[in-house]
Amino acid sequence: MRDPETAERGSSDDFPGASNALGGEPSAYLRQHAGNPVHWRPFGDEAFAAAAARDVPVFLSIGYAACHWCHVMAHESFEDQDTADYLNANFVAVKVDREERPDVDAVYMAATQAISGEGGWPMSVFLLPDGRAFHAGTYFPPRPMPGRPSFRQVLEAVRDAWVDRRSAVEENASTLARGIAASQSAVAVRLDGAPEPLDAALLAEAVGALASSEDQADGGFGTAPKFPPSAVLEFLIRHAAMPAETRGSATSAVARDMAGRTLAAMSRSALFDQLDGGFARYSVTRDWSVPHFEKMLYDNAQLLRLYVHWVRLGGSAEYPAEEASEVAGRTADWLLASLGLPADPTAGADALASSLDADTVVDGVNSEGASYLWSPSELAALLGPADGAAVARLMNVHTRGTVSADGSPLHPGRALDGAEAALWRRVRPLLLEARSRRPQPARDDKVVAGWNGLAVAALAEAAAVLDRPGLLAAAERIATYLERVHWRAGSGGEPGKLVRVSHAGTARGIGGLLEDYAFCADGLLSLYAVSGHTRWYGLAEAVLEAARARFAAHGTLADTAGDAGQVFNAQGRRAALDPFDNATPSGAAAFAGALLGYSALSGSGEHRALAGNIFSVLPPLAVRAPRAAGWLLATAQAALAGPVEAAVAGPDTPERAALHRELLLSASPGLVIAVQDTAPGSGAAPRAAPPAVPLLRGRAAAPDGSPQVFLCRGMVCELPVGSVAMLRERLAGMTQ
Repeated sequence: MRDPETAERGSSDDFPGASNALGGEPSAYLRQHAGNPVHWRPFGDEAFAAAAARDVPVFLSIGYAACHWCHVMAHESFEDQDTADYLNANFVAVKVDREERPDVDAVYMAATQAISGEGGWPMSVFLLPDGRAFHAGTYFPPRPMPGRPSFRQVLEAVRDAWVDRRSAVEENASTLARGIAASQSAVAVRLDGAPEPLDAALLAEAVGALASSEDQADGGFGTAPKFPPSAVLEFLIRHAAMPAETRGSATSAVARDMAGRTLAAMSRSALFDQLDGGFARYSVTRDWSVPHFEKMLYDNAQLLRLYVHWVRLGGSAEYPAEEASEVAGRTADWLLASLGLPADPTAGADALASSLDADTVVDGVNSEGASYLWSPSELAALLGPADGAAVARLMNVHTRGTVSADGSPLHPGRALDGAEAALWRRVRPLLLEARSRRPQPARDDKVVAGWNGLAVAALAEAAAVLDRPGLLAAAERIATYLERVHWRAGSGGEPGKLVRVSHAGTARGIGGLLEDYAFCADGLLSLYAVSGHTRWYGLAEAVLEAARARFAAHGTLADTAGDAGQVFNAQGRRAALDPFDNATPSGAAAFAGALLGYSALSGSGEHRALAGNIFSVLPPLAVRAPRAAGWLLATAQAALAGPVEAAVAGPDTPERAALHRELLLSASPGLVIAVQDTAPGSGAAPRAAPPAVPLLRGRAAAPDGSPQVFLCRGMVCELPVGSVAMLRERLAGMTQ
């Protein structure tokens, strides 16, 4: 197998219609530009060497497949022959998918914000041939607008500066690189010392800080635009699972109320697709009523897990578990139906695509959200005057549209009463069928390892809590794809490697980032806890050891195994570890969570200490920036709550399944579950070979052959229990 660091990319010669070097790229976003007259190249040494040889600057364009304004700029400028001719003559053009290369995106986003005072996508950055930025912006129109020059004006100004004022350009680039280096948070996680103990009061203070920025009226935090605060909500749910008297925490009820308000607001809003399930990327309004319509795998995997955890917690009077259960189920269904890729014949498994676009192409024009919008007249024509008018009132569809002139997304904005719910159940299939006949948004079919790891965890836990075995089968298929396509097993004492991206069953491009390893390991451990198949524990162990070798080998933790030379130049030094969540959880925080779970199963104090070292960055963030450190807070909550170690032993019988399910329904954030694997066949006895999971060593069935559960906490074990009622009582006692 090819090494992921040097894996070849497909040649554009193999892709008819490609006019540049992007036709063979795994990224759908890059392939969307393969037919442009712009002579695009992928990010890499070859492109920068070409710029140096020609003595021209690099034009770097960064975006992603589901980005509305990326499509707009592509159509206006990159498909225009005159613009392309000027760009090709005076620059080397490089295109980057931010989802494929978040490391590149992060450093040039910092440069763009420093230069222009704004950031976003499409990102347009001008670089020296060594990678240092000297000018940047975001969207540039084809003609000048108030306060914004045209793209052609920008190109001509940059070209003139390059030719006539080269020394000033180079000095500007050097100054900017020094400024980026100075402004980066110098977060260093030392791995060679004894970790400091966690303070439970710190997490309670974080809850208070979050409460001060909560939007109690509309849910969420802050004002528009609003993104799903997934990592923060996971922390609040875990904190809410701790009894109020536990370790001095009197904030569990506050945490539950905050989480419930936001979960309810999002699921009743236009952010959630009321017809087909799944959540949009964000809302441009404070009340979640006007979404930005792209649907991302990473958002929906996180949100599925959150709603499942809310169900497991028991919900609240304001947001019942039953309502959240339906949202979770429909989100899982949407993930598999809309992002599920055909089974790869080589891998013998399937995976999930990255996203659906915000835009739908209607009559040759990209129209944002066109698939999802309705007018009162459309509803009346489809449902009849009475039902159409009732649904329009119920779902906030008015004569004047909220997105287009007469189009609005369906959303009630509140809980439905009995009659309303009955009406909606009756008309929803009709609306969904009618919508399916409309033009649909395009899908980005690249497979990102880490995001599929998030989905494995979410689907496995949803299978357990919602009692839907089909979701567990889907999680195992995705894990199999990751193992066979993205994972390169180690040999000769060398650790394995994970490739970040694949397309059409072939992994290509850069090696995985810390987040890829962490999300995959966490997903595999969750999959083991639900399935009981030790294969997944063994793969998680290998992935974690590979992550330690790649990202924690020199006494400190890093997000990447090594920056590209151009990235290093652009920021003046190696990137500091980023402890903050972005659209996905912090890689360092997720790594700490996977280490905690593995240490409980394996008994490895070394891995638990490594997680403890990562928590060293938490104290200054918990109160000052809790909205950006949600996953680190959630992981710290799990560390304080446990580990509560549960080993399920004995024959695979309905009695054992009931004990196992009781554990899976526990909301304790510190609970770690080990299950004896069994040979194929119903009621098979545990395998004769020693269990692969150390927590199961010496654990066996009761003397009468019946299954039982061994519960331990803090190196103290209870007597084994064999009944669900006793297990429930013991679990409750262990969370006190």
